[in-house]
Amino acid sequence: MANEQSRGALAAPERTEHPHIERVSGVCGGEPKIVGTRMAVWMIAEWCAQGASADEIAAMYPHLTAAQVHDALSYYYDHKEAIDAVRHENSEERWQPILGKK
Repeated sequence: MANEQSRGALAAPERTEHPHIERVSGVCGGEPKIVGTRMAVWMIAEWCAQGASADEIAAMYPHLTAAQVHDALSYYYDHKEAIDAVRHENSEERWQPILGKK
């Protein structure tokens, strides 16, 4: 096991109560993501907040199914406060002052 970790092996996925959502230490910062992808739930929630429908999001990312996108949104609404905090941490508004951009 120590050799696997030293070679960069990822931790085992931590499944959630949502069938298409998991957490993996070292992937997407350990934030909830769609199983088998690097698509974080907060990214799906951000697209939705910008007005995209679940079908539009699935069309933008053809490797995602409608069920995966809907489950990501369901997870978001079940954990809205925590996911919104991650959305804020990754927002352009938060990083502009730090990076010195307007």
